[in-house]
Amino acid sequence: MPIAAPTADELALLQDEAVRFTRELIRIDTTNFGGNDPETWGKGETEAAEYVVERLSEVGLEPQVVESHPGRPSVLVTVPGEDRERGGLILHGHLDVVPARAEDWSVDPFGAEIIDGMIYGRGAVDMKDMVGMILAVARHLARSGQAPPRDLMFAFFADEENASVWGAQWLVENHPELFDGMTEAISEVGGYSITLPEESTGEDVRAYLVQTAEKGLAWGRLRATGRAGHGSVPNDENAIVRLARAITAIDEHEFPIEYIASVRALFDGITEITGQGWDEQDIDRFLPLTGGARHFVAGTLRDSANLTMLESGYKVNVIPQTAEAGFDCRFLPGHQEELLSLLDELAGEHVEVVVDHIGVSVDSPRESPLVDAMTAAVQAEDPGSKVLPYCLSAGTDNKPLSLLGIAGYGFAPLQLPSDLDFAPLFHGVDERVPVDAVRFGARVLLRLVATC
Repeated sequence: MPIAAPTADELALLQDEAVRFTRELIRIDTTNFGGNDPETWGKGETEAAEYVVERLSEVGLEPQVVESHPGRPSVLVTVPGEDRERGGLILHGHLDVVPARAEDWSVDPFGAEIIDGMIYGRGAVDMKDMVGMILAVARHLARSGQAPPRDLMFAFFADEENASVWGAQWLVENHPELFDGMTEAISEVGGYSITLPEESTGEDVRAYLVQTAEKGLAWGRLRATGRAGHGSVPNDENAIVRLARAITAIDEHEFPIEYIASVRALFDGITEITGQGWDEQDIDRFLPLTGGARHFVAGTLRDSANLTMLESGYKVNVIPQTAEAGFDCRFLPGHQEELLSLLDELAGEHVEVVVDHIGVSVDSPRESPLVDAMTAAVQAEDPGSKVLPYCLSAGTDNKPLSLLGIAGYGFAPLQLPSDLDFAPLFHGVDERVPVDAVRFGARVLLRLVATC
């Protein structure tokens, strides 16, 4: 049985809380600098977890805090559903954010100021807006005393910006029983709108992109070895030179375009709305139609390998024995082994490819009762809109959850202005989210959990 519709006052409180929680969470500096040295972690994630626990406890919920290591707490709470035999749904977000250099921003990155209807701050879209919405929905359910149709788990993970090592990944590996009975999950970087010209009416129509797939990732290092020596002596076994050759070979490699099923479904959907067909041989003409999602979509057309860090040497007149370069590779579903093999080949015989972390790709069903429920929830709040699948070029905590057979989707619903270049806001300068979009998202999420 669906949950009763909220009263006007209840709906106003839901939306107000979603905005307030988003802002208050942004003001908690949960910067994650990466790495596995607890001395560098800071106390922000612990403070944010305590904030979440307090908000949940205020309405009678009993959250569980699971700490993989001091400074890396995750918070979980389950609201039992009417049908305990059905697979449960996880609504999850992460509490950490990437660094923000204050001198690069036009505002305080942890000030959560509202300017021209936008909440500014690190985490505004990645992903304290979704955490705020999830908290507001959980509190509404607790206050109403009504059971949702099926079990709902609200999860607030640590360490997502460090590939989930001490957050969702650690929980999946060490406490998989926490997720018993859960079969589906929703999280970030999906459910937001792009604006398209509709062929039949000539009017603009919003299309909401539900993330049904995401590329996998491989993080690691190229480690070149050679012969150490004096800087004045010729050396044909120079580790730095060997590393440079490997970097050049990888950088110059042209990965072929491949249109996976979720990308084709997105492009076909856009064509159906706009009447503008897409050409596999000239996709650059079509990509502008994807609007604020363009950078994410462009990143899903092929595998990629980017060199991100360099380390070598200890004195200018000493040729070092080793040299290293960090890499970030992203691969399409099914391409993991192929990409790693190619990396070995391009690196050459004197350069070892050291893989520090693998994040699996995700490819969830594009047609399912949950997708239907997400579509209905969006269209109830935005009549006449469309819902399309897409693949994300980045990664989310759906990766580790997928190892337990949990089908993950990106669905943090936001109704966005047509001129907002959305994708670059993630990890970008002056990150921001419209206040009205957060209010919209809270309404959509409540509709979803009330009926799915």
